[in-house]
Amino acid sequence: MTSPRRPFVRVLAWVGGIAVTVAALITAWIVVPIVTSSPAGSSGQELDVAGYPSSVSATGDDGRTRTLAAVFAEGGSADFSALAPGDRLIVSGSGFDPAKGIYVAVCQVPESADGKPGPCLGGVPSTVEDGDSTAGAIEYAASNWVNDDWAWRLFGARSFDDRGAGTFTAYIEIPASADENVDCTEVRCGLYTRNDHTALEDRVQDLYLPVAFAR
Repeated sequence: MTSPRRPFVRVLAWVGGIAVTVAALITAWIVVPIVTSSPAGSSGQELDVAGYPSSVSATGDDGRTRTLAAVFAEGGSADFSALAPGDRLIVSGSGFDPAKGIYVAVCQVPESADGKPGPCLGGVPSTVEDGDSTAGAIEYAASNWVNDDWAWRLFGARSFDDRGAGTFTAYIEIPASADENVDCTEVRCGLYTRNDHTALEDRVQDLYLPVAFAR
């Protein structure tokens, strides 16, 4: 006589198998782009930028012309030479590669064009899953994360505004001028875009606006 529990056990086994398969597919979706990523070269921006412009443009080795711009959220003339903690900036970009996520933050300017910007004030955005985050919600933070992959958006990434144009909007609240990793009153810093953890060694999306803090 067949035990009445066996069909139930078989159903549990099927459900468990499906769950494992789905988890494996999601893991592959996330991991494969990271391990297969290869650097695309330089962003084309000169390391020494004169003054404190509110926008910069450069054509990278990948053929894309990128533009990075910022304005104060409350309006008025932009003075990035005298930032204060709590200032809020609306940062926009165009021409970026939506297949690669980016971080937006105030970071130390590297010594060479092929160096990675950083350390960054406030660190990098959290990659802890946040199922409560609202897509497209305006949340000011010391750093923003833009990534169009649906899986990373579960972890708090913002999506690109327009994939075809490679546009994005980030909302930065300027943190204290120094932390345990960097002091932007002692070293050159800039409001940077750089590839996220899926392509950390790729410098092709490194653009920056020079910034300094009021003393």
